[in-house]
Order: sequence, then C-alpha cells, then structure tokens
Amino acid sequence: MTGFQQLYYTSCEHGLSRFSGFQFNAVSAGVTFETRQAVEALAGYEPPRYLMESDTPELLERCPVNLCHRPHDPQGRSATTLCVRYVGRDSARRFGNYFAHALHSEDFPAAGGGMLGIELWNSPVWTSTVSPSTDIPELTAPAPGPLDARAVSEFLRGHPHAARLPDLLSAVFAALGENGSVVVIERTTERIAHWFAAVSYLMPPPLARGLSFATYVLRPARSRLHLIGTVPEAQLAFGPDDEAAYTVFDFARGVFPEVPVGAAVRLLTRIGAGSIRPVWSWTADYARGGEKAPEEWHAPVAAAAASGGMPLTAADADAVIDWLAGADHLGARRAAVAADIHREHRDLDERRLIVLSAAAKAGGDDAVQQEIEGKLHGSRMRAYLDAGTGALEPVPITDPTARERATVLWGRLLTEVRTARERTRLLLWALGAGLQVPPEIMVRETRVLARTLLGSAAPAPGFRHEVAELLRQLPAMRESLAAAVGEALRERVGQEQLFSQFPADLLREEDLAGRPLLLEHHLRARAEREPANTVPLMIKILGVRQRASPDEELLRGLWRAPSRTWTHREAARIARELPVSTPVDPAVGEWFDRALSQEVEGEEALEDCLDLCRQLAAPGRSGWLSPSARDRVRITLGLLRSLSDAREAGELVAAFAVPEAGTWAAPRALKRLRMVPALLGLPADTDRLRALLGNLTHRDLDLYLSGVAGRVGSDERIDDVLLGHVAAVVTLPDTVPVSQAQGEMVVAIRSHPYRHWSAADLSRLEAVVRPHGADLADRYAERAESRRQRAPRDAPRRFPLFGRRAATAAATQDDPPPRAAAAAQEPPPSAETRGDRTGRDRTRRPPEEEGPVTHRD
Repeated sequence: MTGFQQLYYTSCEHGLSRFSGFQFNAVSAGVTFETRQAVEALAGYEPPRYLMESDTPELLERCPVNLCHRPHDPQGRSATTLCVRYVGRDSARRFGNYFAHALHSEDFPAAGGGMLGIELWNSPVWTSTVSPSTDIPELTAPAPGPLDARAVSEFLRGHPHAARLPDLLSAVFAALGENGSVVVIERTTERIAHWFAAVSYLMPPPLARGLSFATYVLRPARSRLHLIGTVPEAQLAFGPDDEAAYTVFDFARGVFPEVPVGAAVRLLTRIGAGSIRPVWSWTADYARGGEKAPEEWHAPVAAAAASGGMPLTAADADAVIDWLAGADHLGARRAAVAADIHREHRDLDERRLIVLSAAAKAGGDDAVQQEIEGKLHGSRMRAYLDAGTGALEPVPITDPTARERATVLWGRLLTEVRTARERTRLLLWALGAGLQVPPEIMVRETRVLARTLLGSAAPAPGFRHEVAELLRQLPAMRESLAAAVGEALRERVGQEQLFSQFPADLLREEDLAGRPLLLEHHLRARAEREPANTVPLMIKILGVRQRASPDEELLRGLWRAPSRTWTHREAARIARELPVSTPVDPAVGEWFDRALSQEVEGEEALEDCLDLCRQLAAPGRSGWLSPSARDRVRITLGLLRSLSDAREAGELVAAFAVPEAGTWAAPRALKRLRMVPALLGLPADTDRLRALLGNLTHRDLDLYLSGVAGRVGSDERIDDVLLGHVAAVVTLPDTVPVSQAQGEMVVAIRSHPYRHWSAADLSRLEAVVRPHGADLADRYAERAESRRQRAPRDAPRRFPLFGRRAATAAATQDDPPPRAAAAAQEPPPSAETRGDRTGRDRTRRPPEEEGPVTHRD
C-alpha cells in the first residue's frame, strides 16, 4: 500500500452495516478488520456538556476537534490518524453524533513524504460529510494543514507560558520511556495542536514518529496515549493508581508540575521549532543509531547544530567533546566536528584541546589538526568555506608574517576542497584577505572552476552570486570560462544542454564574440530562462547563423512546451520580423498554421489573433501559408470587416452564417465575442431578421435575447434600432427553435411594452408588428388607445384580455392577478398546448396575461 486508506465512521442510515446508527459509512478497498477495530476504538467523542446540544454552524464550530494519531509500532511506520468533529444531530435528530474521518497507512512516513501526524491538523483533506457510496478511494498524499514550524514559532512568541516548553518536552520524553501520558489543558484545541506540534518538531524524528496523541479527550483518565489534549471543562478524575502515570500541564489556569529539564532539552528548545528541522537532517550524519533518552541525543544534536553554524553553550560543547572520544562511527567527520567546536569555543582548556586534536588526527585531516593547534586564519577560512551563519567576510591581512602563513594554509586547503562552491569561496576569501597567491595558481584554479561549472545544474542562489562576484573581481576568468566551455562542448558532442544549466547566465554576449556555436547556445539558454524574449533571441540566433529563416530544429529547441506552438502574439511578432522578400523554411508555414488553429479565449487573445491574421494577409506573407490557412485568414478578416461595414442586423447575421464561423477558431471567437454586441447596435429589417434568427446557435440566441431584454428593461429612449429588434423578437416565428428559458425571455420582452411603453411608442411598435402578427398588433393598439384616454382611477377599467382569465379580471375590475395566482386559476395545459420539442409553448398568450399591468401615468 503506497497511499492512505480512508474510513468514515459516524451515526448514519446507510453504511457497511445493515442498520442505522454508529457504523462505518464508507471505507477504502483493502481495509482490514484490525484497522476498523483501531479506528472504532479511537473515534469516540464526548463534547463539553454546554456544547452537547449544538446544532448551528456557529456552535458546532466552537466544539473541540480531536486530531488523534496512533502509531502501531515503536518506529511509527504503521499508523492511523483520525479527525473527529462533533456534528450535533444524527439522521434521527438525536444529539450526540460525531464524524470521524480516518487515514491509515502501513508506511506512514513514506506515504506522507515524511509528514508528521500533527501536521494534518486542519488539513483540507478532512471531511465531515457522509459519503453516498460505501467505497471511497485511497489518498496518495494528503496535503498538510497550515500548522508548520513557522506557525508554531509565532504561537510560542505570543503565549504567556511559552517558557514552560522545556518542561513539557522533558515530560513527553519521560512518557515515551516510561509509557506514561502527558495531559495538556488549553482553552481551545487549536492551541493544544500548536503545543503538540512544538513537541513533535523538537523531538528526534524517530521518536516523534512513535508519539501517539489526541488533541481532545473529555475524560483523559480513559486514554493511554502519550499526549492527551483537553479543555478546562474536562473531567480529569484520575484514580489513586493512575495519578503517577499522568503529568498535567494546565496552560489555561497556569498550573504546571515540577519536571527536571536536562541540557539536551534546553538545547532543543533554544534552537526552536522554526529552525530544528534542518538540524535533525544534519543530525542523521552524527547519530550512531538507537539513541532514545535525551542525554543520548545531546552530543549528536549539538555537533549537527555546530556544523550549521548555530552557537553552543559550554555545556553543549563539553557534551560533544566527551562524546568525540568514542565516536569512531563518524570516520573522517570527527575532524570536522573538532574544527567546528574549536572555531566557536576559543577558550577551551588543554584537556579539551587534546581531545579535539586527537579527533582531528583520527579523522585524517592534518590541516584541521594544525587549525586546532592555533591557526586562527585557518579557522576563519573554514568558517567561510562552510557558508554558515557564523562565517565572517574576509578582511585584508596587513601583517606580512600572518599573511604569508595564511597563504600557505590557503594553498593547503585548496588541495582539500572538493566542491565548486568551496573552491569559489576559497578564491573569494583569498581576494578579500589580500593574500599573495601566485598568478599561475589563480589562473589554474579559475580554469578548473570554469570547467567544473558545466556540471552544476540548478545551483543555489548563494553559489550563483558568489561565482558572479568572482567573475567581477577576476575579468580574466570570463575568458577562461568561455574557453573551458568551448573545449568541453567539443569533447562532449551532444552535451550542449550542460551549457544552459549554469555557465550561460554567467557569460555575456560580448564574452562569446568570435565563438558562434557558443553564442547560439548562450542565446538558447537565455530563451529557456526568459521565455518572454524567445522571439527576439531567435532573431539574434538567425543573425549568428546568417540565415533569414528558422528551421524545424531551431523552432523545436526554442519552444520546448508540450504543445510546441507559438502564441498568437509570438506568431504576429515573428511575421513582422521575418523578411518578406526571402523564402522561409516550410516549417515556418506549418508553425503559422498551428498558431492559427489555436483556440481563442477572451478579447485580448482575440485581438492578438486578429493582429496575426492582418500580418499574414500582407503581400508576400500569405505565400508562407497552406491553402486552408490562407482561407482561414481571409474569412476571419472578412468577418471582421463585416462587423464594421454591415448596415443592417440581418446583413450581419447572414455574413456570420458561413460554416467556418462555427468550426474555425478565429471566426468562432469573433462570432462568440463580437457578433451579438454589434448586432444589437444595427437597425433591424424585421422581416429579414425574423427569418435569420434561426441561424444563430443556442448560445448566440441566448446572448441576443438577453441583450434585447436588457435594453428593453433599461430607461433608454425607444429609438428605431431598439424598436426593430423588439419587433423581431416579439414576432419570432414558430420555426425558430428556442429553449424554455429562451421562450420565457421572449414572453418577457413581448409583455414589457404593453406594461411600460407610452402610447406613442406602442403605436410605433404596433405598426412594425402588424405585418407579422395582427392579433398582437391589435392588443398593442388597444393598450395605446387606453393610455391615450387616461381613464380616471376610480372608473371601471377595461381589460383587453383573451381566454379564461378575461372573466376573472373583469369580475375584480382590477389589474390581472399576479402570475402565481393566475396559474392557480387556470387548468393545466392540454397535450396540444403544452409545448413542442423545443420546450416553448406554441399557444401564445397575450402579452397582458404574463402578469399585472403596472403602468403609472
């Protein structure tokens, strides 16, 4: 099993059992009976009494959350983690329900990528929602929550009892060794989780992975986990025989036990949760294996911290020195440890210095032994080589004798360093200290370093800066670097990619003058680092090659994306840059074809595509394209012209009726993004537009009807353009298929003039509508006439209604009833009037039957 099995446990109606109640709602495939038993044993939850009847999101949010982690072996390889939340009521509306989401892995460290169980606090992976299926998939790698080393550090900085962290850590160490439990009482489980994370980060990783915990248990006396969290309302109630097994830290009330704290714990807490993780990775190189108690970890941790440049107390240094004598498992690293201690503790007595010297000799490092015996400058050089936080920048050595000795030691160190970064820093140290290094040695070392850089992929930012500084101080090194790169590429044919990894960004174009092959590789490497400048860099490469057109190999080398396609903007720029008078490679035409075929999303992308089409339509460039690509450019630009040249709406719809407007990317984007807005701004020949609206796609018809509805519903003046579009919509032929939603928009547009337009505008609309719908025109005319008569408010109103609702309206002598009431008064439509396959009711209702008339004179 490479991932995490999931299990949901709660009170529900459907799950793995055949009855409702607490059960496994869903599990991943392969979950064993033992795993289910373990989850069921850990999943129990009791909320504080005052939160028992929580059933609103706000109250449930206040309920403690139990993140429970239980390793099944001392190394924490097999482990189960649960997130248990109180959810209030179950499906039977009874209080006391909770939801436990569990993750189980037989190799928790590997499956979680080294993640600790506490780092799953508030992870987005947790859910408290019942699954509709009893089968849920495994998780490959759950994302950790926001609880990390930085969050723990900020929490401790703001906590009034942060000074109690050493006591808590010591108590947890003791609980691991004696199978006891530590109880942490805090106001919220969020704070409890931060305390648990602080302990987990500060403990050695092998011990932290074997730590069991629960962030909330109402009755801690019933748990035997190593770390138990609870809130002030908890029921402790330890029995006489159990009190010795529980150590209680009440951070809520500020009540703490007396716990002995050793030097190792003080070192760990001084390093802090924010900095401890790299120290643990370094400690793996110093530990013998099998360390358990804090005192057994003290010296390896101190040695690792010293190697990282962290300061040690006198007690820490003494622990390392006493441990070094028997640390034969370190091998050559013993000398490095001795150098670290001597570098940081210059006031050691003779006994300690003898131990360090012996360790340096046992490590086989004579230079370190000499350093320990008094080579001050050697210690500074090593500190600078390590690039640690304690390394000092070199300062000029003014004393001639001291400078001579430092030069000799520098030369000795030069034969020992193995990495390119150490060599670079040693050269920088010599320059900064003003050492009298023979010129031939400096030239030789810069050349060796230049060749070494070819294999340095993805260097650290600090190393990159150091090499750049060395090049600045040693101009001759640029020539050496260029020469070394050229030689290496000649010796290793096909290894040009090495050049782009590191050295290319250290050289300038002028450094490679006269070396066209190197210059091209340099430009290619720049294009990889600066993708936005790929086009101008390609033009430079063509200049180096003295060619007018790129070939397929160059194009594939510069555009390495899986799509291997230019963007529209890149293609347009390339079209402008390539000379029109010179034939291009066939590959260029193919790449232009692919660029034209790309989908267009949004106005900005459309404008880039149109710019490309304009460039490729220019004389001399269209010959680069295939016939189909030339057709796409021609049709796209033709549709673009129709958007500005069309004088009537139907003319524009007819122009976009070409099949290519729905299949090719650029015409399709023009139609999708610009046709309908342009259409709404053109005068409409009602007869022609009615017939052509059926050519619109469902989406375009949606946009068009929405646009007409929006303009009709606004307060703008009813001009001839709007009048024409309204007339086309309200007389939409039955042959135009519309959806139910579109049909409702048509009805709304048809009703709006009747409700809100003035008599004059209604008369204009009636005149345009009459040739296409006499009944509808009559109704608009009657409404216009009633508006002109301006009947008194207390006079009986006349209703130009038709059908069953006319009698109801006449009986009430008032406006027609609202839509819902009207629907309640009418019987369901018959099969003949219910609607056709498009969802639109073909039995048109008068516009005034769509709701009450609310005209205000």
